[in-house]
Amino acid sequence: MASFKPSVIAKPVNGGGDRVGLPHCNSGEIHVIIGPMFAGKTTALLRRIRSEGNNGRNVAMIKSSKDTRYAVDSVVTHDGAKFPCWALPDLTSFQQKVGDDAYEKLDVIGIDEAQFFGDLYEFCCKAADHDGKTVIVAGLDGDYLRRSFGSVLDIVPLADTVTKLTARCELCGKRAFFTYRRIEETKTELIGGSDVYMPVCRQHYVNGQVVTGAAKNVLESRKVQSESCVEAAAAI
Repeated sequence: MASFKPSVIAKPVNGGGDRVGLPHCNSGEIHVIIGPMFAGKTTALLRRIRSEGNNGRNVAMIKSSKDTRYAVDSVVTHDGAKFPCWALPDLTSFQQKVGDDAYEKLDVIGIDEAQFFGDLYEFCCKAADHDGKTVIVAGLDGDYLRRSFGSVLDIVPLADTVTKLTARCELCGKRAFFTYRRIEETKTELIGGSDVYMPVCRQHYVNGQVVTGAAKNVLESRKVQSESCVEAAAAI
């Protein structure tokens, strides 16, 4: 699991209270990174978390235990970059898992694949508003039908900043804002990689039948290339 660096706890000012007599609490922050699949959301999240850690802040990463595509106890980008994390079924259990003392020392909490956490809104409110944590959230803003996915959009009104990333359309190379599902499965939560999803531009998303045919061609082409490489290796 993630290790925790020593952190500096700020001392209360004005005798432990503010000018109106309320308990003093360092205010936290919430930063949201959204976009379609393959837009670099996890890469952006890891870059920010590493930067915070390098600046001496105590950091921790959380991901959904549902996501076991690349590793169980690490957040992993599509290109292989890794960072140790807590894999949890919900966010409410995080403080209990790490322990009260370790949680108290935390400065920054990263949350990957945030769309899978039903208690995202409640957790972010408590962590930032009451516990003074900086929370950096990365997740899909929409599902394959372009509908709101999970609670990610619910925390936009809470956020200090919102960054929407785009990918490259796999069919034409233009900016891709949407995630297209290659297969016919209709359940919302279907975890997969490039074998199941691809980023597409608006034109190719709307032209769904064209996309489906093109997606099959792309997959078949990759399969042929893979088989050719295997045959060439066997011939050597």
